[in-house]
Amino acid sequence: MSEVRFDNRVAVITGAGGGLGKTYALELGRRGAKVVVNDLGGAADGTGGGANMADTTVKEITEAGGTAVANYDSVATPEGGEAIIKTALDSFGQVDIVINNAGILRDKTFVKLAPDDLKAVLAVHLEGAFYVSQPAFRAMKEKSYGRFMFTASTAGIFGNFGQTNYGAAKFGLVGLSNVLSIEGKKYNINSNVIAPIANTRLTKELLGPLADSLEPEQVTSLVCYLVSEESDITHEIYSVGGGKFSRIFVAMAPGWAAGKGAKPSIEEVRDHIDQIRNQEGYAVPGSIGDEMKLLMESFKE
Repeated sequence: MSEVRFDNRVAVITGAGGGLGKTYALELGRRGAKVVVNDLGGAADGTGGGANMADTTVKEITEAGGTAVANYDSVATPEGGEAIIKTALDSFGQVDIVINNAGILRDKTFVKLAPDDLKAVLAVHLEGAFYVSQPAFRAMKEKSYGRFMFTASTAGIFGNFGQTNYGAAKFGLVGLSNVLSIEGKKYNINSNVIAPIANTRLTKELLGPLADSLEPEQVTSLVCYLVSEESDITHEIYSVGGGKFSRIFVAMAPGWAAGKGAKPSIEEVRDHIDQIRNQEGYAVPGSIGDEMKLLMESFKE
C-alpha cells in the first residue's frame, strides 16, 4: 500500500504550537510537506503572546528531518492573515494547504456574554479563517491547486450550553467553507470542515473523564488525508474523535408544497406542520442552485 505523501507541498497551519494543530504540523512535516507553523502563543482566552509554542513545533519538525518555519502573527486582523501567507510565499514560493485551526474560548451563558467576548471569539475563529484563507486562495488560483480545512465544532452545528459566541463562529466556518468549495472547484481547490472532539487545552475541562480517551492524534489522519493530493473530496463536514469518523451533512426534506403561486394561511401551515417537519426522503443540496431545483420540482406536483 502506497504512503500518502506531501513532497513539494507547502502547508500553513494556524494555532500549530499545540493541540490538534501541532499534530497536523508534525505529521505533514514527517510526510514531506514544508510547514508554516503559525501560533500567537497566547492564553486560551486569546490574551498574551510569545514565540515559544511555534518555535517548539518547528524544532520538533526539523529535528525529525522535516522543513518548517515559524510565524507569530495573529489571525484576527487582515494584516496578520496576509503576513502568515506571506511567510509561506517568501519562504517556500507557494501555498498548497491551509488548515485553519487557531481558536480561543470565552464561554459564558447568553445573558452574561459581554460584547467584547463575542467580538474576540468571532475575530479569531471566523474572521481569522477568512483573513488567512483569502490571500491563500489567490495564490492557489494561480497554480490551480489548493486544499482548505476549517475547524468547526458540534457546539455550533448541534449546539452546546454556554457557547453562543463559539457556536456562532464555528457554524459560520461551515458557510465559509461551503462557498470556497464552490468557487474553488474549477481551480482544483477543495475545502472541507471537521468538527473535532479531542483533549486539548481548550477542551480539557469540558470533556471531563472522557479526556484521556480523546487524544488529538486520533483526529490527525482524517485531516491529513482530506488535505492531500489523493483526496478529491470537497464541500463536506466530518465529526471526528476517539478513533470514530462520521460525515455530518445539512439536508432538506421534501416537506409540503401548497402549489405554485399559492399563499398559504397560517392555519394551512399549522395543518401541514407534521409533513413539513418529516425528515424522510431528504436530499443533500450541494448549493443554493440545488435547493432552487427542488423548489421548481415542487411546482410540478
